[in-house]
Amino acid sequence: MTNKLNDQVRLRHGATLTNRIVLSPMQSQSGLKGGFVSEDTIRYYSARSEAGGLLITEFHYVSENGGPSYVPNYPEQLGAYSDKHLEGLKQVAKALKSKGHKAILQIHHGGRRANGRYLDGKAVLSPSPLPLSFSKFPVREMSSDEIEAIILDFGRATKRAIDAGFDGVEIHGANHYLLQQFFSKSTNKRMDYWGGSLEKRMHFPLAVIQEVKKVIKANAPEDFILGYRLSPEELHTHGEGYNYHDSIAFVKKIIPYELDYLHLSLWAGYNSKPEKSNQSYAELFKTVLDEQTKLIIVGGVFDESAAKDAVENYADLIAIARGTLIEPQFGKKIVEGRGREILHEISPESVPYSQLTDGLLEAFSRDDSIGLPPLPGANSIRSLHTGKYDQ
Repeated sequence: MTNKLNDQVRLRHGATLTNRIVLSPMQSQSGLKGGFVSEDTIRYYSARSEAGGLLITEFHYVSENGGPSYVPNYPEQLGAYSDKHLEGLKQVAKALKSKGHKAILQIHHGGRRANGRYLDGKAVLSPSPLPLSFSKFPVREMSSDEIEAIILDFGRATKRAIDAGFDGVEIHGANHYLLQQFFSKSTNKRMDYWGGSLEKRMHFPLAVIQEVKKVIKANAPEDFILGYRLSPEELHTHGEGYNYHDSIAFVKKIIPYELDYLHLSLWAGYNSKPEKSNQSYAELFKTVLDEQTKLIIVGGVFDESAAKDAVENYADLIAIARGTLIEPQFGKKIVEGRGREILHEISPESVPYSQLTDGLLEAFSRDDSIGLPPLPGANSIRSLHTGKYDQ
């Protein structure tokens, strides 16, 4: 049977999604010092409560030493590393769930991408003492005790997600952050339990999954959702750190943990392919997943036609990223048969409707979009840029 965008989807542990559209995790550029939510944060998520049937927050760092990862002078990354964040987490969960859809907290550790620690004069931790090519600040190799503590922190953040009323968590293992840093041979040069062979480089992300599963089993409802986000190949390194064959080997290892979904972070689009492959990443990974682990893909979807193609031909669910920055009611309009009304480009007139945070508006009205892929129509909002966060 052909997948349809407005299908209800039952996940492995019993949660039911109202449709196949997902709000992709994107940094809202709205956090206060220390990773706390702002009024801008809640307004942004409230506006996107009908963006899809599954709504995933931006990344929240789980350890005090895990963030923030952010553009200096812009609003900070959000955190979930202490009980002081619980009230804000409750507000985000309530905002996202207000229209009856499932809310997921994405949990994360920045590792050597936690540039905010360097700016605050603190040590930046890494699997190995090798700075990123695009981040010139020094980093320190993590001790085994620090690694074990961070694994427990992922569990503690999961407990906070449960207490805050989220319907699930997504472990962020993509986009050059700590779990990927351990998995990649370009950033993990350790020769102990946590590094060396491909199998040993899997130990840290697998330990995180185990800890999160343990906390869910002890504290969450039976239908609590668990997902994992993965970059199928290491970006910007031409496959030097790992390739999709390595990622597929890792996915085979996580299948026994019975996740609800695997979320592929696809920089080049939902239908993109590895070099010299006739199959897309989605097709390649779908062949190794069991029937109950749903596949989410993302990338380059701004209209109903592309979203339809994604779920009909590639995956179980399609995550919409920049498309929901422009059109916060992306999923609602499709489900109601109003897909032709979806806004495809940002404009000065549509900015109030899009409910971008102040930080996002400043970011996407810059010529360089602070390094993010630009929004369609971004040239039209250059005049709205004030420069208030510029370095």
